[in-house]
Amino acid sequence: MNKDLIAIFEYLEREKGIKRSTVISAIEDALKIAAKKSVKDASENINVKINSKSGEIEVYVQKEIVDTVTRPDIEISLKDARELAPDCDIGQRLEISIMPQDFGRIAAQTARQVITQKLREAERDVIYEEYRHREGEIISGTVKRFIRGRTMIVDLGKVEAILPDKNYPKIERYSVGERVQALLFEVRDSDNGGAEVILSRSHPGFVKGLFAQEVPELQDGTIEIVKIVREAGYRTKMVVQSFDSKVDPVGTCVGIRGSRIKNVIREINNEKIDVIPNAEDKIELLQNALSPVEIKRIKSNEKITIVVNDDDYPTVIGKKGNNARLISKLINTELNVQKMTDHQKLIQVQMAELGDSDNPTFDEPLKLDGISNLIVESLISAGYDTLRKIMLAKSIDIAASVPGINYLDLADKIIKQAQEKQQ
Repeated sequence: MNKDLIAIFEYLEREKGIKRSTVISAIEDALKIAAKKSVKDASENINVKINSKSGEIEVYVQKEIVDTVTRPDIEISLKDARELAPDCDIGQRLEISIMPQDFGRIAAQTARQVITQKLREAERDVIYEEYRHREGEIISGTVKRFIRGRTMIVDLGKVEAILPDKNYPKIERYSVGERVQALLFEVRDSDNGGAEVILSRSHPGFVKGLFAQEVPELQDGTIEIVKIVREAGYRTKMVVQSFDSKVDPVGTCVGIRGSRIKNVIREINNEKIDVIPNAEDKIELLQNALSPVEIKRIKSNEKITIVVNDDDYPTVIGKKGNNARLISKLINTELNVQKMTDHQKLIQVQMAELGDSDNPTFDEPLKLDGISNLIVESLISAGYDTLRKIMLAKSIDIAASVPGINYLDLADKIIKQAQEKQQ
């Protein structure tokens, strides 16, 4: 037993970071409970002491020295006491060593439960002290085992951390014994009274931490990651800005020949990363995020609607709409994307619907606010001398009749003016 205890002390100190005094205190408390259940007539005065160096266990009880013993569990006669301590006297308390031969099944079970609980509490304190202040850091460990499917238990050295299956991309595969890097996401209380270290490889902070390792300018504050959004396993979009006019934030994060960003991409299994220059204006930030795609039309209110060329539409939307969804998160506004052909059809329908109304003002001589007189005269010369004629005409016919005209700009003006006349 003594050798076993010493081995336990050394293991918990070395591997778990739990102080020997804490472990001894937990075992003493547990054995005290076990002793009270095992010793006949045990009193509240029973105690247990463990020698921290030798592992020797001593169980003793305090009894008061009296002339006549009426309560044997807490009293001892002067005659019997002097056999143990010749100099003692009545009224004093004497520690009498006892050692139960058999703590019993219930006592042993109680001891195990108390020891387990005390050590769990001690380990929780170690975890909080060691890891609470490190939330948001990148740490590494070894895959120890899998539980509940793909959820991993990662050995960090002193403690085991949990990497839930939802916290890393489905495309990633690991084996027991493999090294893994992850974000220390949180330290939280567990249901059994201990503490858990939760890791993540899918959180945007993981990519942010990887860049911090690769880019010294992020560490010294020359550049800053303003915002980062991510669809783990698919794409990350990161907005950066520089506090030094001589330092390009995008180029700094990418590195010479892409050396810095390649290291990050390699760690996240070739997930795409877009590094975007910051802009205070939401529309400008949107344009930066879509570059080099050209936005043909844009309308901003509660949500932003943009029109892009048909060839650019798949790029802007992305696989299963992920790219557009990420951009929406980036600009914090819902984004609606339209193909140019669809937009033109929609405009044509709106124009036709307005042209079919019985509003007599649509047949008045053509006057267009916000359109140059030269274009108005060209429209009149081509036979489009009223709002109704323009609204009922095909866009291709107008474009052919009035060279150089931007039909969509014209349509916007026509629709706005027609709707005002309808009110």
